[in-house]
Amino acid sequence: MMRGFRIRILLLLFSAVNGFKSFHDVQWLPCQFVDEKVHVNEKDHIETQYIYREAVIQFGKIGDSPLYPIITFLVTASKVDMRRYVEGGDDTLNCEIRRYSTVDKGHVKRWPTMGAQEYDVWFSCTLRHTKGEFIITTFLRHTPSDPAKGQVDYLQWLTVYDEDLLTTSAAMVVLTRTPSVEVGFLKEPTLHCQFAVDHKNANVTVEWKLQRSHGKRSRLFSYTSRTGTSEGTGVSIKAIGVGSASFKLSPTRKNSEGTYICSILVPPLHCSHNIPLHLREQPRVSLNVGSTLSLTVGEGHKVACNAEGYYPMDVNIEWIREPVSDNPSPVFLKNVWHSSHRFHHNGTYSLSAFLQLQPGLEDSGYKYTCEVSHTSLLVPIRKSFMLTVIEPNLTMWYIKVIGLNGVILGIVFKLLRQFIASRKSPFKVRNYYKKITVNLLTASFVQMTSTVHDLMRIR
Repeated sequence: MMRGFRIRILLLLFSAVNGFKSFHDVQWLPCQFVDEKVHVNEKDHIETQYIYREAVIQFGKIGDSPLYPIITFLVTASKVDMRRYVEGGDDTLNCEIRRYSTVDKGHVKRWPTMGAQEYDVWFSCTLRHTKGEFIITTFLRHTPSDPAKGQVDYLQWLTVYDEDLLTTSAAMVVLTRTPSVEVGFLKEPTLHCQFAVDHKNANVTVEWKLQRSHGKRSRLFSYTSRTGTSEGTGVSIKAIGVGSASFKLSPTRKNSEGTYICSILVPPLHCSHNIPLHLREQPRVSLNVGSTLSLTVGEGHKVACNAEGYYPMDVNIEWIREPVSDNPSPVFLKNVWHSSHRFHHNGTYSLSAFLQLQPGLEDSGYKYTCEVSHTSLLVPIRKSFMLTVIEPNLTMWYIKVIGLNGVILGIVFKLLRQFIASRKSPFKVRNYYKKITVNLLTASFVQMTSTVHDLMRIR
């Protein structure tokens, strides 16, 4: 508990002391040191226990004293300075330090720079921007004053005590300014990957791989400076010579989604950054009516809200009714049904939501809104129309009803005369006229009944 309180005090001091300085002028930075306790269990399986400890990165020169009584990683001057790659303020960073093993197949390879030793102890320091602007990983080399007997490895880590000062030098830095990418179809984004080492003519191997969601991993590009050989496209060989390993995608399609892995190997150090790429297309939303819709009482009308050209498929369409007032109380409507998702050749989808209206006078003056939510949208898209309900023109309505019934009765009387005149005709002819006359009389009766019902409902 006391240590937790102490790190909170350090964070407050950090904010107060550094204020609005650029990160290049920052003298120290609070970090979390993820220590490891590794052992082999009775089944000969390696088990690792992670121990989270308070620490500080302090920038200075050899011989400097720690600023605070806490684990301090003193980062001294070298050709690699992690601070030059940080953009923005220091209050937007998360810092994490972990141990790193340089043992490969039972052997330790010395870092190829002056002053490095085979018994050097290595740490990785990762700075993450809290808003996802970048991730920077720096490898720190520490040469113990009292070399450990035997090989320093994860089964025999150098012990770090709570107030130790470890003098280190930055040997290599690998960063990306595109930790996560969202892009539409048929775009050509560039996935950023950059590196720097503390010596010239480094033996560098650059690889890009794509890990798709179904588990298949494919290699997109590889280059080895020692042999000068390369496979694949998307990375400039010339740019690798100055530390740029960024990868440019061909026009994106549905199978472009996945996690892109930038891997930088300078033996014995290896670092990779995972860059997930998500395809996103915003829906285009439209209604099949204008900003106003006028209906007569009882008139049926189907309103369609169409969401088109979106990706991925997850979309939500709702119809809302709300009065036009200062404090509307929206109501989510239930008389809505949806079409099935329609798939287009370019990989996008469409969906329609239908609202069936058969309004009364009490529905007039309400605003009806179609609200479309999708993962590509920060806020839903809303399309609305105002509904006006009017009474029918009764005079014209009476004329139409009476005229229709008059026509039906005229046809009936004509058929009756023909029926009477055909009484001397064969039985089949008489029966034919009889059936037609009965059917028309029935239709006339149904029409009159419906007329009376509608009149009563309107009144």
